[in-house]
Amino acid sequence: MSIKSDLKKDGIEVTQKLDTLKINSIAKNIASKLCQTFPSYGLNENELFIKLSRLDMYKAKMPEGMAEANYYYKNTSIYFNEHIPEEDMEEFAIHECIHYLQEVKDKRNYLLKMGLCDYTEFKIYGLGLNEAAVQLMSSKIIGIPKDYVKYFDISFETISPSYYPLECCLVNQLAFITGEDTLFRSTLNSDDNFKIKFSKLTSQKVFMAIQNALDDILFAEEDIIKLNNKIALIDDRNKKVDDMVKKIDDLKQKIKLTFLRTQNLIISSYFDKAFLNITNLEELENYRKKLYDIKAYLGFAEGYTFFNDYYVEKMSQLEHKYNVLENGGIETAMNIKPKHKNKIMTLFEIIKRILLNKSSETENNDI
Repeated sequence: MSIKSDLKKDGIEVTQKLDTLKINSIAKNIASKLCQTFPSYGLNENELFIKLSRLDMYKAKMPEGMAEANYYYKNTSIYFNEHIPEEDMEEFAIHECIHYLQEVKDKRNYLLKMGLCDYTEFKIYGLGLNEAAVQLMSSKIIGIPKDYVKYFDISFETISPSYYPLECCLVNQLAFITGEDTLFRSTLNSDDNFKIKFSKLTSQKVFMAIQNALDDILFAEEDIIKLNNKIALIDDRNKKVDDMVKKIDDLKQKIKLTFLRTQNLIISSYFDKAFLNITNLEELENYRKKLYDIKAYLGFAEGYTFFNDYYVEKMSQLEHKYNVLENGGIETAMNIKPKHKNKIMTLFEIIKRILLNKSSETENNDI
């Protein structure tokens, strides 16, 4: 299929090609910001500028709901929605320029890999994961402040309130577990280090389940946009519109459930395995702190109690493990009371009381 056919299929109609001066200005500024934001990644600003300046860039008419800018690897070009002001183009170009830097092609110019996304003959894997990781990098480069948002009845804090917010929330949880640096390096270098590290901390099966869930959320969101665009073209409300509205509601519910189940999987798979590896009191305290800190990265919905319930359960298990470690690894130490309570034990008891009180006030559900 030709580039013209690809663009037409996506509803993109080119209206103007950007001049060399504008492209060079965008390339220069993005190269500089990439190096400033990620100084330890071994990036060369001049080499980045030369590479990015080879991109072709166009203004185009685009369908409602589509991304404001799109990178097409077949002709190494970026297409901007024509309504974007000149001064804002650079901000929208960052995400697409990272995609350009990510791409790995074979000798026939076929795309094999783009960051965390693998392209095979029959299917693309990790598209949602990669889009979210690139967006988190872009938001970091731009310096977008955290914002508290609500999508599909899920509330959370994010540095990407407008683009892939749900996917970014989940991927940010993964980055919290592996370390942000591991995620971003693999995203930019198109290697498997992030995948390998997260799989070791959980399992390969868990990683694949999360990767697939992120794709499911992304594709469901795209389906909602397509349905809304179809509804907008219909003047009168009829059964066909009602059916599409119902389908949109079903997709929103699917997204919500997929998000929460994936979040639960991230929490339980990592912390269950990490708990088994605690061998001393320092590791126990680090585990407790990380379990507490991940709450700031989570999304919450009405009736969602999984994290609080899980936290209470793990605090009880930590208290037992503390007694075991404190008494020389004796499993019967659950019944042994330490003569002097230290800060860790006192903290366990305080947190357990608070969370148990909260849990008793909230109805449990199956999510």
